[in-house]
Amino acid sequence: MHSIKKWFVVLAALVLAAAVLASCGPAAPTTTPSANQPSTLAKSVNLTGAGATFPAPLYTKWFDEYNKLTGVKINYQPIGSGGGISQITEGTVDFGASDGIMSDNQTAIAEVKHGHILHIPMTSGAVAIVYNLAGIGSGQLKLTGDVLANIYLKKIIKWNDPAIAALNPDLKLPDAAIAVVHRSDGSGTTYIFTNYLSRVSPNWSSQIGNATAVKWPSDSIGGQGSAGVAGQVQQVPNSMGYVELAYAVQNKMPWAKLKNAAGNYIEPSLAATTSAAIGVSLPDDMKLMLTNSSNPDAYPIVGFTWILAYANQTDKAKGEALVKMLWWAIHDGQQYNQALTYASLAPGAVTKAENEILSIKYQGQPLMTR
Repeated sequence: MHSIKKWFVVLAALVLAAAVLASCGPAAPTTTPSANQPSTLAKSVNLTGAGATFPAPLYTKWFDEYNKLTGVKINYQPIGSGGGISQITEGTVDFGASDGIMSDNQTAIAEVKHGHILHIPMTSGAVAIVYNLAGIGSGQLKLTGDVLANIYLKKIIKWNDPAIAALNPDLKLPDAAIAVVHRSDGSGTTYIFTNYLSRVSPNWSSQIGNATAVKWPSDSIGGQGSAGVAGQVQQVPNSMGYVELAYAVQNKMPWAKLKNAAGNYIEPSLAATTSAAIGVSLPDDMKLMLTNSSNPDAYPIVGFTWILAYANQTDKAKGEALVKMLWWAIHDGQQYNQALTYASLAPGAVTKAENEILSIKYQGQPLMTR
């Protein structure tokens, strides 16, 4: 009898142990998440990012669609590329965004604090030269890089200046001062714009240069963000400014045709943006400017925009969420580009971006495998 009671006790203990194990569920996987498993996402992990306004319309669409797909919330603040670089340097965001390549000094400061910073290309877009001229529609005004530089240098101050009139003999240009509008914040759009001007104008290169923020002539008008520049141009008669093409399209703003390196006058468009990257040799770190392309069909003021990410993540859950979002963006997310006038990444650029994402690690171990 004593033996039978003993077996009953053992059996009860086994049943209880089985019940406890069942309630705990399956053990967490120990393998590295695969790029082919987009659904394995931690919905409780939210990401924060800040930076470029240039891709903001696209990022807004991407992050909304990604949230619907995965439940992951991404709070992105379009504060300008300069702000994105500052935030990633200070470690206050999970990722930064910039249309300008970090300078050697910026990189050195950031990498002392956080290690290697990746520039992962997301898309490319065009910077449109927009204007507010009565009776002159979109694509009717022609400009060259040298004339554009001299307008922003304040060497050409009136719309009917002989240099502009010679390019536009069929237009009735007003005898009015050009109200020049520029970005007042640190801006990747400014970086792309001034990179172009530095390539086409020796005077601009020597006097102003290429940066996310430059010293403009004192009587120029500043606007905060691309939206701010667009708003100023819309409000001020006889004005000119530079904005990402998506903002010009959304606000129905007229833009200029620019003479490209091959001598052709080209309007900003998706096709002309894509042409700027055709035949370009891409470096592994993707730190490359596309301005003043030699392609005869290319619009000349085009640039990549990058997500700035830490190569060495300090939070595994956030790191995994970040790499999965980036992988989605350079693949499935590209389907949303065209409608917003951004170019999809070419296959070669996708491969380079994939390699950068796969290099992101946590405690020396990759956060994603193919």
